[in-house]
This record gives sequence, C-alpha cells and structure tokens, in this order.
Amino acid sequence: MISLRGVSKTYNTKRGKRVILDDISRDFPPGVNVGILGRNGAGKSTLLRIIGGGESPDTGKVLRSSRISWPIGFAGGFNMKLSGRQNLRFICRLYEIEYKDIVDFVADFSELGEYMDMPVYTYSSGMRAKLTFGLSMAFNFDYYLIDEVTAVGDAVFKKKSEAFFDARRKNATLLVVSHSMLTIRRFCDLFLVLHKGRLLEFSSNKEAEQFYNEVCCGQKK
Repeated sequence: MISLRGVSKTYNTKRGKRVILDDISRDFPPGVNVGILGRNGAGKSTLLRIIGGGESPDTGKVLRSSRISWPIGFAGGFNMKLSGRQNLRFICRLYEIEYKDIVDFVADFSELGEYMDMPVYTYSSGMRAKLTFGLSMAFNFDYYLIDEVTAVGDAVFKKKSEAFFDARRKNATLLVVSHSMLTIRRFCDLFLVLHKGRLLEFSSNKEAEQFYNEVCCGQKK
C-alpha cells in the first residue's frame, strides 16, 4: 500500500512561491493501476518523486508498505561520471541484489552496447531513460512508478517496453503519470487528474477524461 497524508509542495520562482501539490491525501491500493493526467508543469513528476522517496514534501507524509520503484523515465539518479555498468553495480548494492543476476538482462534490454561502459554524461536523454527502464524491469517491485516512459526509443523499443509492462502488471501495480490520454488508457484502470495542485477523482474515467480535455487542455467540443 502507498498512502499520501496531507502532502504539499511549493517551489520558489521569480514571481514568488508556486504551489505544486496542495494538501493531497490519497491511498493507492495494490492491484489498481492508476493513471494521473496533467498538463506539462502540473507537478506530475514531482508527485512521482515524492511517492518514490526521491524528494520530500514540505508538509505531510508518504506511508509505504511495499517495494516501490524509482520513477521509470526519470534518469536523474545516476552518477553522471560513472558508466552505466558502474551505476548498475552501485544500485544493486543499495537494493541488496546480486549484480551478476541482472547485468546481462539490463545490457540486453537497454540496447546500449558499448555505451554501457562509457560515462553516463555521454548518453543522450533517451539513452539514460533506456538504462533506467531496463534496470527497473530487472527488479521485482510491488509498485512501478512510470513517468512518460512509453515515449522513449523507437517503435521496436516501445513495443518491447509495453510488453514488459503488460507482464509486470499481472503481479504488480502501476502508477502512471502522463499528459497523453493514449498512455493512460493503455495501462490504467482508474484515471485521476492533477490540476492546480489538487489530485481530483471523478465518478467515472470518462468524466476524468472530459475534465482533463476541456478544463486542463481547453479542448471544448
């Protein structure tokens, strides 16, 4: 289970403080794949980092009783001076996982070739995303936090990624943040909308989609 209790987050900007998350309380029970829609800049990635423990809320707390992935698609946790292989070894130590059990899988899945032994700062953003995606799929988490990852790579890589998501969600729960309705429809059972710092739930997914399109995106029918 993942539970948010009164979670708030603000950032300082040139125009003063900007509220990103405003007193959010929400349970994410296992077995319910949740899609969180929001426009660019709405705070989706911030919310996912807070859920995963990579960032702290200003107020409130996150209760976790399950193994939770880092945000897949967000590659900010790597040491840029180390190679992909060296980063992999370090992360395995943190999670107390045998390096030899997953290194071949990650190298094959990420399709990085010789770049596995080159510093991460030489990677493109897409290559870093592929590395974090392959690493995430090598671990058996209870929850997978997914940040726009289906936009990574060519058509073949996207198809392979989607196949792994389908396999993983048979035994794990997905929390997906995206501004793409197609991504949310593809993977999620319940649609929520992050709008003006609040996490909104609706009586149906159709209503959530309509609110997102009309209010958040201004797409009036």
